[in-house]
Amino acid sequence: MILESFAKYVEGQATAELTPNTLRAAKRVLIDWFSALLPGTQVAPGIQLLQAHRAELGHGRSSLPGNETTAFAATAAWLNGSISHAVEFDDIFRDAIYHPGCPTIAAALALAEDSHASGLLLLKSIVAGYEVSTRIGAAIQPAHYRFFHTTGTVGCFGAAAAGVLLTSPGDAQAALHAMATSATFASGLQQAFRSDAMTKALHAGHAAWVGVTSAQGASAGVTGVADILEGSAGFGAALCDSPDWRSVTDGLGDVFNIERITQKNHGCCGHTFAAIDALLDAMKTSGLRWEQIARVVVRTYAPALEVAGIREPKSAFEARFSLPYVLAHAAVYGSVRLEAFSDERLRDGHVREWMKKIELVADPEITRNFPRMRAARVELASVDGKTVEAFAPYRRGDPEAPLSDADIDDKFRELAEPVIGSQAAHELLEKLWRMEELDVSDLNLSNLLPAGFKRDRDGR
Repeated sequence: MILESFAKYVEGQATAELTPNTLRAAKRVLIDWFSALLPGTQVAPGIQLLQAHRAELGHGRSSLPGNETTAFAATAAWLNGSISHAVEFDDIFRDAIYHPGCPTIAAALALAEDSHASGLLLLKSIVAGYEVSTRIGAAIQPAHYRFFHTTGTVGCFGAAAAGVLLTSPGDAQAALHAMATSATFASGLQQAFRSDAMTKALHAGHAAWVGVTSAQGASAGVTGVADILEGSAGFGAALCDSPDWRSVTDGLGDVFNIERITQKNHGCCGHTFAAIDALLDAMKTSGLRWEQIARVVVRTYAPALEVAGIREPKSAFEARFSLPYVLAHAAVYGSVRLEAFSDERLRDGHVREWMKKIELVADPEITRNFPRMRAARVELASVDGKTVEAFAPYRRGDPEAPLSDADIDDKFRELAEPVIGSQAAHELLEKLWRMEELDVSDLNLSNLLPAGFKRDRDGR
């Protein structure tokens, strides 16, 4: 059975030595997760969730970074998993149409802090969670994505695999039962992120919570169904009409998907990235400014238009899933970062007017290559009749065009410093790059304060 192979892998991962490339990749995704988490503490649904769980805060050993408090592991995973998915700067495994970091790292960090784990064991748990979940995710796509949000479904396996490596390191049976139990709680519907609701981010938090509780339960003897993936009424049959399990464990333990992660260069839905990159490239190559462009035709894969085709976004959430908006913002301002979704930018008349120039086309050839390629072709026509075209076969940040370590650092500083201040951000970043040499407690995450926060004389 498939889960038996994954369980054996998770068992061995506890003592296996990470190669330099895999170790570096694990630290990159951990840093990138904090880049998404910290600004998420300032916006919905994080603010509302902290209020909802206020009676639980201050208990347990698992931190809520940027909020200077703790919670029990499952609650911390739920909150941090949801918060890290809020501003759409989290990582992607392209083949699975999946954000592995939010559920996997939220669960791993919560249990690592709860168990006083070493930094190296945390990194190994992250690698295991990424490896198990990305492989399952790739095996069920693209059919699964028609109705389900992979981060909420497959994320349960990533969180459980990472979590059980911390609660029962080296125990294959616990690993099997943790992943098997998590499968039955897999959920997250596509409809949840086709409106201005907060639910999408909660999918990641729920998967993290499922992983933590499944790992804790398995470590205490709770059993799960071993053939839950391939069984006739199991995960594959229920959530995908054509799962392909044939190669799901090929190279397991030797070839690591964590080394092929996409890290976001734009603060919006990943389906928009290739179009943004192609547009900026066309403008740079031609020398055209946004005022000189009369018409834009964007050809990309059909799911990009289904998920990110909102023509008239009315909120920051909808704008992140609006190809017309993010393209117009990129044309006018040269980038799509956090400020793109401020109230002022959302009302910008130049951006709104430029959106009207954009035509979106589902290209059959580009669609055929989805999800392994996330391409877009952009054609510009200037007001004086000049035409220019650019094709982005991949997105900046994809494995074929990865962000450098310096880019990862810059992204972290840009997103973390406004939340916790430059000094705390600098210290945290330095520690994260040395994570294998430290204990998780050395991060001192529960004491991370919002920037500008001052205690009164009573220490409150």
